[in-house]
Amino acid sequence: MTKGLTCPLCSSAGPSRYLTCTDYLVSMESFDLYKCPQCGFVFTHNPPAEEDSGRYYDSPEYISHDDKAGGFVNMIYLQARKIMLARKKQLVEKNTGISGGSILDIGCGTGWFAGTMKKAGWKVTGIEPNGKAGDFASAHAGIDVLHPSAISELPGENFDCITMWHVLEHFNNPVNYIFEIKRLLKPGGLCIAALPNCISYDAMHYGKDWAAWDVPRHLWHFTPATFRIFAEKAGFIIRNTVPLPLDVFYISALSEKNRRSLMPFVKGMIKALVFSLKSLCDKEKNSSLIYFLETKD
Repeated sequence: MTKGLTCPLCSSAGPSRYLTCTDYLVSMESFDLYKCPQCGFVFTHNPPAEEDSGRYYDSPEYISHDDKAGGFVNMIYLQARKIMLARKKQLVEKNTGISGGSILDIGCGTGWFAGTMKKAGWKVTGIEPNGKAGDFASAHAGIDVLHPSAISELPGENFDCITMWHVLEHFNNPVNYIFEIKRLLKPGGLCIAALPNCISYDAMHYGKDWAAWDVPRHLWHFTPATFRIFAEKAGFIIRNTVPLPLDVFYISALSEKNRRSLMPFVKGMIKALVFSLKSLCDKEKNSSLIYFLETKD
């Protein structure tokens, strides 16, 4: 227990160290994860200051910012992304009930999802903090890409849908963002957020080496229960939750690599298949989950 520390989600006193994880991607530095004894929320303790965090993304292996990132596992990621782009478009249109409208993609990266939606007839705006990725998205997808600081300048009730595909866990202040999202959604609009699930079968198996801890880039580590608390505090209800079924394969392969396993890809694929089959009986143990949020009012 750290004296004076309170949970950033429920404000309870007494969060204590849960795990110590390594930044395998860039720095090889160690970072502590703390867990609240009341609500169970897990968060990265003492992360780098926001103005210093950019260097922890400065790697050719950081795939969401660089489509040329190398390595066999990243090749698998790129193939999975092609499959999931159509799936994400289908999820947006099925759950909004419209086949064209205005969409804000927060953390658009290199713009592949945003470009898919634009081709489908949607009016798309992107938000991306990484200048290189944002420039690529703007050029190849033909969309307007804004810096995160510009979100407060957007007019209210302007979007039918707002998406965050593995983004919210990176924000230094996710509370500010979720309230901005509520302001920006049209009445009846939908927010879609995909997040790693730190009580998934793969998270429990890999422990401190689970690749989706991704410290210090990931600051907040949600479960279905803690994300429900977060969403409700901002005035949202969770209409539905569905898994991102391919994420477990990518994450398991990276986790085996973190463990310095022999044949990490093969071992990761085998274990991911087992995790996937087990999660068929318990959706809330999937590696990643997509939450569909609508405002209470």
